[in-house]
Amino acid sequence: MVGLEFSNTHFAKVMDYPDEMFVFDFTEGYDPEFIRSKEWGIGRYNEKRSEMYVAPQYQSRRDIHMGIDIWTKAGADVYSFYEGEVAYIRYNDQPGDYGPTFVVEYSIEETTLFALYGHLSKESLEKVSVGESISTGEQIAELGSEEVNGGWVPHLHLQLSLEDPGEADMPGVVAEENLEEALSAYPDPRTVLGPLY
Repeated sequence: MVGLEFSNTHFAKVMDYPDEMFVFDFTEGYDPEFIRSKEWGIGRYNEKRSEMYVAPQYQSRRDIHMGIDIWTKAGADVYSFYEGEVAYIRYNDQPGDYGPTFVVEYSIEETTLFALYGHLSKESLEKVSVGESISTGEQIAELGSEEVNGGWVPHLHLQLSLEDPGEADMPGVVAEENLEEALSAYPDPRTVLGPLY
């Protein structure tokens, strides 16, 4: 990993995942049944994904993933990796979108970082409110089902941003021509998650 580093800070796990998880390869396509066959799985950062983003908002061009996905069952608990403040909440309800979404603002070693937690349950939107302080390791949400999370197999999309997104949304995938700029704005989530793969 290169780029952003926090050497003096301890981060909590964002989910109760095991030490080893299956690492998916979406460069060859998206197979919902295969994903469901794994109890826990990882979707990689900066991965060019084939034939996965077919909803109109992706314009058949945006296919490089800017977050990390943690795939498991709907209803699984989601925790804040550090102490922060809820900045934005929204239900992104288009097909192929994030569904219920939070963005939390963190101040870590003099760096302001925004983290998007996407594909949550509808009930999660009532757990916290904008401006609320949250603690390291606090349970803030649960994963949503396919019916509410944009139609995806249940998973958490965690994405970091060095820029204030201004809303509970970030481009989870970008086009090749925007990749260099996106890598600068959206650091590798393993910065706070640790070496998941």
